[in-house]
Amino acid sequence: MAAGDTSVSICSNALVLLGSSRISSFSDGTVAAKLAEDLYPKIKELTQGMYPWSFSLTKVQLNRLTATPTSIWTYQYSLPTDMLNGVPRRVFASASTNSPPIQEYEIQGDKLLSNNSEIYVDYQVDTAESAMPGYFVQLLTYQMAWHMAEPVTDQISKADYWRGVAVGTAGENYRGGYFRTAMNIDGAGQSPTVIADYMLTEVR
Repeated sequence: MAAGDTSVSICSNALVLLGSSRISSFSDGTVAAKLAEDLYPKIKELTQGMYPWSFSLTKVQLNRLTATPTSIWTYQYSLPTDMLNGVPRRVFASASTNSPPIQEYEIQGDKLLSNNSEIYVDYQVDTAESAMPGYFVQLLTYQMAWHMAEPVTDQISKADYWRGVAVGTAGENYRGGYFRTAMNIDGAGQSPTVIADYMLTEVR
């Protein structure tokens, strides 16, 4: 884990990639620091949600509510309040390790509706910078360089360049660049079955 990394250090490193000066805090009075402060939370959330990063995943059994849904579903469950992006990555009807993800359910606001009497979900939580692995910190740095490039340098070409470094080209559906490298590194720690399941969930 990259224990020394912080939101400020990630943004500062991104600014250096753009040929700008480092920042020591988001309140150092510079335009770049204010820009980084405004953009960083959004870009961090976006980047975490682009893929089911292993370091951000957790599994819980959902709490079944006593009220019956006024719909085709039999049961309703409370979704975790700390869930990134508001949706689970995978949904199961059993805690068994051999249980496949289910496809028949519906998300309504902060509730999950299902005909299954038990529900377990894999979902992502917001991860502190000190707990992020180095490959994700690097991707986040490139992402910040991309999104700050035009306002910092006043050059669209710089933004295009760092977008390519971060996520590749339109021909790659913006799933190339260092993003692909980071996915491959992260996926090396998960079984092929789990990766395949997540890719099916992404398509769904």
